[in-house]
Amino acid sequence: MSCDPLLASLKECLLNSDCVVKNGHLPSECFKSYPEQLPDQCHSLRRALFNCKRGQLDMRKRFRGNNVTNSGTPSTARADSPAIQPS
Repeated sequence: MSCDPLLASLKECLLNSDCVVKNGHLPSECFKSYPEQLPDQCHSLRRALFNCKRGQLDMRKRFRGNNVTNSGTPSTARADSPAIQPS
């Protein structure tokens, strides 16, 4: 699974942040020198992107795939459990 959607979301978050829009800093400057001016969403997206890229290099996850959801936290669903519980 590609990390491109997370990267695009992070770029959009950075470009819309007050650090870039109001203060005129570069996105890279905002992360390095002014992290307190970035919203929590940008920090969460950066952490999720890091975990996604790390998962691409992890040999244990190569067979199972990267577990990335919209919230950036791993899914709790198991592969051996049925999606619909029998009644």
